Amino acid sequence: MTAAEIAAAVRGGNTSAVAITRETLARIAAEDSRYNAFTTVTAARALAEAEAVDRTIAAGNDPGALAGVPYAVKNLFDVRGEVTLAGSKINRSRAPAAFDATTVSRMGAAGAVLVGMLNMDEYAYGFTTENAHYGPTRNPHAADRIAGGSSGGCGAAVGAGLVPIALGSDTNGSIRVPSALCGVYGLKPTFGRISRGGTFPFVYSLDHIGPFAASAGDLALAYDAMQGADARDPMCAARPPELTSERLGRGIAGLRIGLLGGYFHDNTNADAWQAVEAAAHALGVTRTIELPEVERARAAAFVITASEGGQLHLPNLKTRRADFDPLTRDRLSAGALVPANWYLQAQRLRRWFSDEVRGVFEHFDVLLAPATPTAATRIGQETMTIRGREVALRPNMGILTQPISFIGLPVAVAPVGESGGLPLGVQIIAPAWREDLCLRVASTLEGYRRVGFEASAGATVSES
Repeated sequence: MTAAEIAAAVRGGNTSAVAITRETLARIAAEDSRYNAFTTVTAARALAEAEAVDRTIAAGNDPGALAGVPYAVKNLFDVRGEVTLAGSKINRSRAPAAFDATTVSRMGAAGAVLVGMLNMDEYAYGFTTENAHYGPTRNPHAADRIAGGSSGGCGAAVGAGLVPIALGSDTNGSIRVPSALCGVYGLKPTFGRISRGGTFPFVYSLDHIGPFAASAGDLALAYDAMQGADARDPMCAARPPELTSERLGRGIAGLRIGLLGGYFHDNTNADAWQAVEAAAHALGVTRTIELPEVERARAAAFVITASEGGQLHLPNLKTRRADFDPLTRDRLSAGALVPANWYLQAQRLRRWFSDEVRGVFEHFDVLLAPATPTAATRIGQETMTIRGREVALRPNMGILTQPISFIGLPVAVAPVGESGGLPLGVQIIAPAWREDLCLRVASTLEGYRRVGFEASAGATVSES
């Protein structure tokens, strides 16, 4: 069942939150060994939360829009009583969290039931979730393939049907890449929309929190539950919640939608590009456009990521180097050496690029782009080929997501096709604070897929 169906069944008395939770825990115990999605299962807490939901219903009160819905979080969210590992060995020595992350508290207030914490790239620095300490997370569509990263456990857990919703983080594509590779829906909200309070940071000026879900409607429900200002995160905007789950039925009539070409076309293999073109065709898109200096924007995002990440971990780089994953250690060490003037120049370009893209949205309401250059690659693979060019895999799986998170725009990912039985996804990009547009388009694409969306494959979109 979808999260919406579970909540309706629990609230309507057709099942109980405890029954749903027991089924979910049993499924995780039986099946997660195939995927390695979970690092921690919070069974006692889950049953206690489910019992509380059932008591609320029995008393005639409303338990919330996510009543009895199981969910899990990336292991960089604080969960009261659990150690926040952030995918690392070093964090094992930390004390258990005294409080839940803000988003965990808000999901609980909506009636959702937390069943565990999920695997990730160490300190969220990666696109594959091949974790040196906790093992690789495996793609639910092929056990020898990556789930993407850094929120790979989230994508795999939802894609495998272990939970209908998961919460992750996205700095340079860490929600969008695993969503696309695992064939699920994901949302990176506007920077500052969802609180990061109680989450382990990676890059303070780029980190976002957002949901994964098995459907666009569930994605909207989880997003709605997490909204609201929060003093624990000074960057969280003081904006009233906007219930996007109530807007999905408005469809896409009248929306001006464009397809991003140029850089995005040139860094996407033919099969992935064809899937995105098919989605564009189904939506009635007739124009492709190019953004200026996208490659330079991605380079600036690399500089900011490396510099802020390196400075954050500098004390442990000096004293506990051997306890890092060697690949993470080397990237963070290099970042700690980035000159200040490089960082300042990158931030200046960030402002310029943001202004340029804002101008594009004077002519379009939504932009489409591929989410990954290819479908999921094999675990252990070091390089991949993009349009005939062999490139390093780990940094380049996010080649299409990084320039967009760089400027903090809301982006949803929806599955739109497959290559060799492996999912492919599309990014749905909107102006700041217009997550509702992303989700309306995602919901529309979901409907097309149900009635044979693949029949649109092979359509072309004219340059304009």
